Amino acid sequence: MAGQPREIEVKYRVFDLAALEAALRVRGAVLSRPVHQDDQAYAQQGWRYGMSKLGVAFARLRTQDSRHLFTLKRPVDNEMACLEFETEVADREQMHEAIQQMGFYPTVRIVKTRRTAHLGDLALCVDEVEHAGTFFEVEKVIGPGQPGRAVQADLHTFAGSLGVELERTTDTYDSLVRAALSTA
Repeated sequence: MAGQPREIEVKYRVFDLAALEAALRVRGAVLSRPVHQDDQAYAQQGWRYGMSKLGVAFARLRTQDSRHLFTLKRPVDNEMACLEFETEVADREQMHEAIQQMGFYPTVRIVKTRRTAHLGDLALCVDEVEHAGTFFEVEKVIGPGQPGRAVQADLHTFAGSLGVELERTTDTYDSLVRAALSTA
């Protein structure tokens, strides 16, 4: 696993979506058409919210444009620096049952509208997450041996260079949605 590429990201709450869109356009980043994503998150049996996510495998089952994707993430450096494995599956319900048989349990459903863009080797996502708000993610895939925290620092510098008011969060969408629903 140490030789696997890792997905590194930083995430921000967006206060002024129009300003963010304008700043991205100035940089040459054109956001895609909106896509609807319906994600079911899963955790390994024995893990509960409040426990560390480091080294723990988490699964996700996503439906987007009639396609179903199964993803397994294992946080390495922190919750947003993960080994990630993903594949398309034919039958969402059968995969849901299989995930549970593998020792995972459903945690929270995350429904969002996502627009994406690429700027060099960066993937940019603007997400409107039901119950949680609007967020901006900056992601980069790195090879083995690269320190995730240093890459996150570079991604944070990029986000800050946009000149838009953003509030960084280290929470994943499942935690943000769960927290929002518990206070509703």
